[in-house]
Amino acid sequence: MPGVADILTLGVPADRAKVLCVFVHGRNQSPGDMEAAVIRRLSAADVAFVLPQAGDRTWYNARAVDPLSDTTRDELAASLAGLTAVVSNLRTKAPGLPLVLGGFSQGACLSLEHAFSGSASPEVVVAFTGCRVGVASDVRAKALPSGLPVYLSAGSADPWIPVAAFAEAAADLGHAEARLRCDVFPDRPHEVSDAEIAMLDSVLSDLAAGHSPLMEAPR
Repeated sequence: MPGVADILTLGVPADRAKVLCVFVHGRNQSPGDMEAAVIRRLSAADVAFVLPQAGDRTWYNARAVDPLSDTTRDELAASLAGLTAVVSNLRTKAPGLPLVLGGFSQGACLSLEHAFSGSASPEVVVAFTGCRVGVASDVRAKALPSGLPVYLSAGSADPWIPVAAFAEAAADLGHAEARLRCDVFPDRPHEVSDAEIAMLDSVLSDLAAGHSPLMEAPR
């Protein structure tokens, strides 16, 4: 059943960290997959990582680009409630530290929906291969905090997140006045690229140094 079933913690303990990061896995993946594909490839120090595990390895069963059904709304609500609890619980362990919410594929989509919900808002969102869940005609949350730094990426021929859905998410972020950087990678496989790792590394390092992320890592 969708929702948070378990949690993997990595990096330094929250009470010794300079930055907090919650990173959300994709469909049919696990925190261990994200540890290998993302966390181990980072060089930023003094980061406390929390990687939630979805029940049945899936945050919701529909495709992100399908119209929202009642079932999908219920599954999405359960997963968002679990993610909000993860973010809130991590903040209580290290009050005042900046928190990055990131994810890959379905995890990126869930991270974006969390940001648009306006609850337990992170300081930065990093969405690798993500889009909004549902279609433009659906009623969806729009409470994204103005000025929130967001990095959004996609592949030009990604099998799960079409460029049109990525562009719609970018438009929603723009209308919400996010501080947005977007990258589309030609012919990139459905995976996290070195350029995306460099972006997350730069965001974490900037926050650890005490200033707002510049999001200027090279493509």
